[in-house]
Amino acid sequence: MDSNELLKKVRKIEIKTKGLSQNIFAGEYHSAFKGRGMTFSEVREYQYGDDIRDIDWNVTARHNKPYVKVFEEERELTVMLMVDVSGSKDYGAVGVVKRELMAEIAATIAFSAIQNNDKVGVVFFSDKIEKFIPPKKGRKHILLVIRELLDFVPENRGTDINMAMEFLTSAIKKRCTTFVISDFIDDQHDYYKSMSIANNKHDVIALQVYDKREAELPDVGMMRVLDSETGEERWINTSSKKTRQAYQKWWFNRQQHMNITAQRCKVDLASMTTDEDYVKALMSLFKKRGVR
Repeated sequence: MDSNELLKKVRKIEIKTKGLSQNIFAGEYHSAFKGRGMTFSEVREYQYGDDIRDIDWNVTARHNKPYVKVFEEERELTVMLMVDVSGSKDYGAVGVVKRELMAEIAATIAFSAIQNNDKVGVVFFSDKIEKFIPPKKGRKHILLVIRELLDFVPENRGTDINMAMEFLTSAIKKRCTTFVISDFIDDQHDYYKSMSIANNKHDVIALQVYDKREAELPDVGMMRVLDSETGEERWINTSSKKTRQAYQKWWFNRQQHMNITAQRCKVDLASMTTDEDYVKALMSLFKKRGVR
C-alpha cells in the first residue's frame, strides 16, 4: 500500500471511528471500564459498616485494634489492544476482509480510550509477538496505531493465543484493560490457563471477528481450499452432505470450545461477522459490563 493510499485509509477510519467513539461509545465505555481498577490509598481505623474483607491484619496486629485498607478508583486506565495478524485475517468472502474490520474495531476502542484520557498500547501477534507498541496518550499516537493496523505485514502466518496471553502477563506490569481481537482460529494450542492467569492480573475482553463463510461450506461442487496460515492446499467436494456436515461440526465444536474457555476464564466475549455492523455487538458488551 503506497503512502497516499494509506493516508486516505487512515483518515477515513479516523473520521468514522472518532465519530462513533464521541457520539455513541464515549459514555458506555466510561461506565463499562472506568472505576473498575482500584489502587491502595491509606490505612485507617475500622469504622462501623466497613467491609471486614478490607481489614489489614498486619496493621491490626501491631496496634491491637482493627484497621482497614482504603482504596480509590483509578481514573486513568491503560488499554492494550492484542491484535491477531495471522494469515487467516486476510480472509473475506462475505462483507469486508477480517483485517479491515479488526482495524476499525481497534481504532474505535482506541479513540474511546483517549477521549477518556487513557493510554493505549498495541501488541500484534501471530505465532510469535510481531510488534509491541507501548501505551501512550494522544491523537498522534492513535494515528500511528491505525497506520500500523492497516499496513503492518507480519513475518509469520500462524496463530498462538496462548503465547500472546503469556506475553501480556509478563510484559505489562500495571493492571490494564485488554481487548484480544482475533478470529480465535487456533486449534494447535489450549489457551485456557494462560488466559485465566492474564485475566486475574488484567481485565481481558475477547472480540471474535469472523466471516460467515467460515461457519459453513456452500454446495458448489469441487472446491480448492487454501489454509492461509500453513499454505496447504487441497480439493474438497462441497456437494457431499457428509463433508458439509463434518465441516459444520468442526466449526460448532471450535465455537463451543472458545465460548467455554471464555466462561471458565471469566472473560467477556463478543462475536461479530464481517458483513454486519459491529456497533451493536460492542454496545451490547459495554452495556452489559456497565450494569454490573
